Amino acid sequence: MIDLTALALLGFAGYRATQLAVHDTILDPVRDRMHAWHERRSESAAREFVIALISCVYCMGWWLSGAILATYLLVTGQFDDAPLLIHGLEWFAVAGAAVFLNRVDDTLGRVG
Repeated sequence: MIDLTALALLGFAGYRATQLAVHDTILDPVRDRMHAWHERRSESAAREFVIALISCVYCMGWWLSGAILATYLLVTGQFDDAPLLIHGLEWFAVAGAAVFLNRVDDTLGRVG
């Protein structure tokens, strides 16, 4: 099991990756292409799913947090140190921290 400091840092990484994927202008061209691809066949369930995924901080944040956690566990050699259930709980913790930071960012953005 990873310590609280690592979980916090992974939560910050998940938050930043989610912001990059969903909001940052550097990926606007990619998102624009995805929206154009969806408009060509808007009745497609698969295309609708992709658009929902890339537009939702909760959806994208969940998967990016999982990818960041898995990468961290594999690179540090900790993947085999705990059962998969523990890593699943760590995934919830990292994704929860990232979502919390996104909510704080959204709330403070409305205040200022």
